[in-house]
Amino acid sequence: MDQLKLDNAARFETLYEQYANDVLRMAHFYLGDRQRAEDVCQDVFVKLYLHADTIEPGKEKAWLLRVTVNACRDLWRGAWLKRVVLGAPTLEIIPAQDDAIEKREEKEELMRAIHKLPAAFKEAVLLHYYQGLGIAEIAQMLNLPEGTISSRLSRARKKLEVLLKEEAPGEYTK
Repeated sequence: MDQLKLDNAARFETLYEQYANDVLRMAHFYLGDRQRAEDVCQDVFVKLYLHADTIEPGKEKAWLLRVTVNACRDLWRGAWLKRVVLGAPTLEIIPAQDDAIEKREEKEELMRAIHKLPAAFKEAVLLHYYQGLGIAEIAQMLNLPEGTISSRLSRARKKLEVLLKEEAPGEYTK
């Protein structure tokens, strides 16, 4: 029994070291608030600690990200959060390897536009482009058909294009 507790503690520690930054970044990106993201991260890892033995090995990251998205959704739906203006500090979480967007100003505009997307679209964009998950992985994680995820990504891209054109008319025309 003591050995099982040690094994679970070691697994928890390993998973925390491996995925805590991903969970925190995703929550921060989703919510736009560092403190709330830290709270979500803590809650997610408490759930991991309580349910670690039920998670299939090799599926830990997907489980953690799914729990993170659900926790963020719950906060987002809360009436008190709807009254808060979200935004500003999210730029720091854009990964360094993001070569597609070269200028800081464009990154800020993109972040503002992503935060304006409906939650379902924002989740799809976050999981696909920010976490690098494939459509099949996202579909499995969110328990939705792959076609739904593809559709959400397509609609999100179109909506982002419209939002970006509204922010800077003329700059994004072809």
